[in-house]
Amino acid sequence: MHSLLSHPSLMDCRRLFLSTYEVFINIGVHAFEKTGEQRVLINVDLYIPLALSTPKADELDEVVDYDFIRRSIAGRVAQGHIHLQETLCDDVLALMLAHPKVRAARVSTEKPDVYPDCESVGCEVFGMKEKT
Repeated sequence: MHSLLSHPSLMDCRRLFLSTYEVFINIGVHAFEKTGEQRVLINVDLYIPLALSTPKADELDEVVDYDFIRRSIAGRVAQGHIHLQETLCDDVLALMLAHPKVRAARVSTEKPDVYPDCESVGCEVFGMKEKT
């Protein structure tokens, strides 16, 4: 996985990540994909300014909690059938960027069980707020 911490707008950030989060969801455009769940792997990188994520008292409320990422994804996939991985990525990205401490985020999804001759198919999206 590549880190974007060398990007000039992110050099004052730390990367928080959720890697290979496995969910079973209704996703796909084909008729057979609408009748059952598929395994989807989700990866999220959050870029958070060090000034907003460096704990002074070693307390959870001083940082972005990993549970925020998992809860946000769970809430989105609970809304029902999703046709496209692109839609899922875009929706999760919007949820991540809505967090006030997050400056940028990268989200990818993979469907590992689609084709027998490749590891997975998927997509990735990146978004960044204006630096303030």
